[in-house]
Amino acid sequence: MLKKSEVDIVLVAISSPILIGIYEDCKLLELIKSDEKSSEVLPQIYKNIFETYSVKSLFYANGPGSFMAIKVSYIFLKSLSILKKIPLYARDAFYFNNNEAIKAIGKLYFVKIASEIKTQKLETVPSVKFKLPDVLDYNEFSTAATPYYGIGAV
Repeated sequence: MLKKSEVDIVLVAISSPILIGIYEDCKLLELIKSDEKSSEVLPQIYKNIFETYSVKSLFYANGPGSFMAIKVSYIFLKSLSILKKIPLYARDAFYFNNNEAIKAIGKLYFVKIASEIKTQKLETVPSVKFKLPDVLDYNEFSTAATPYYGIGAV
């Protein structure tokens, strides 16, 4: 039996499309995009990944962004982390969009000034595109992987 490649998996499910990166030796090996709801598509995508690869670490964007997407991502990945004994790491979503504003609610957007995340009212709607890094740098992520919502429930 062939040994499966050891990989790290990065998930950005803050907005559509969902981005999943498969990294081998810290280099982006494969990019999976989906416009489906994360609650519906993540189990199937990760099932396929686990059948093909040996997953050594899980990474995700823990917010700010869509509350539901953040919750689904965290619960899904935390469950995998516990059940399969795989470490889970997180990073704020600004890392994946070149520090551009992220939709909050109404005309409010999350912005990152220095290391502080705040909300600001913006009249012009920014075009936010998330992108996975070509090279995965473990130092950019934290083991404090709980979700960051930024504002309370409305």
